[in-house]
Amino acid sequence: MSNVKTDRQETLAQKKSLEGDCPSCGKSSIVRDYHQNITICENCGRVLREDIKDMGPEWRAYNQNEKNERSRGGPPVSETIHDKGLSTQIDWKDRDSRGNSLSPGQKAKIRRMRRWHKSTKLSNQKDRNLSTAFSEIDRISSQLGLPRKVRNIAARVYREAVDRDLIRGHSIEGISTATLYLACRKAQIPRTLEEIAEVSYVNKNELGKNYRYITRKLDIYIPPVNPVNYVARFGSELDLSGETRTKAIELIKKAEEKKITLGKGPAGTAAGAIYLASKIAGENRTQKEVAEVANVTAVTLRNRYRELMEELDIDNP
Repeated sequence: MSNVKTDRQETLAQKKSLEGDCPSCGKSSIVRDYHQNITICENCGRVLREDIKDMGPEWRAYNQNEKNERSRGGPPVSETIHDKGLSTQIDWKDRDSRGNSLSPGQKAKIRRMRRWHKSTKLSNQKDRNLSTAFSEIDRISSQLGLPRKVRNIAARVYREAVDRDLIRGHSIEGISTATLYLACRKAQIPRTLEEIAEVSYVNKNELGKNYRYITRKLDIYIPPVNPVNYVARFGSELDLSGETRTKAIELIKKAEEKKITLGKGPAGTAAGAIYLASKIAGENRTQKEVAEVANVTAVTLRNRYRELMEELDIDNP
């Protein structure tokens, strides 16, 4: 009888521990030690359960961002896919789950399924529109070496434009390219209209027109590009030293204080400052070299160079 009573007490104690209270001290400070596979009371130290199983995820997260990214099932959501990557994907490999090759009949069946799946994924006009636009955004981004965050910003802006029916009457390539330029401006990635127009299917004038149209309709304010953002990239392509780049940045900041840069193209201002700084530092670069890197004309470069010398009272190096 005593053995039955002891077993019953032990069962009740375990049940109580599962509910969150220690049967010895009555506290609810229960701790699971997965290294020793036990559950203990933090207050009195009694071992409540043994051989517990770790039911948590197999991955580790060292901050909240990593936890948010990894605590999911399936592939991550992507803004750059027309359906955000939520639809089922059929692998292009003709193999089964064990890695074995499919028979000819099974291959034909899988190929038909791929065709049907592709047609159903792009069954409506909106999905076809987004798929075409995001392919263009990815193509231009790849050629310009733009980071993933710029593509995501461009995709979100284009989705909003489609939802508000702003694409009607405009080409998909024109609006998608404009949203990519807008994303570069928003992310402070130094890319000029000329650079994006060179690798797109629209010219500079149309690109600028579509960019102004999108920012106006979506009420997006983009601050003017700071010429300083171009110095690092231009200086790297011209193989200039860090001292010369720093001097160019100082010249631009002095010019901004005197409001010399107002109404001037940021790429031209950066090119003029880099050319002047290279002459001061003795790392001479020709006007043609600097103009080609900055994608501006030699006339624009000379004008910005002369303005900086005159307004900043710098003698001809």
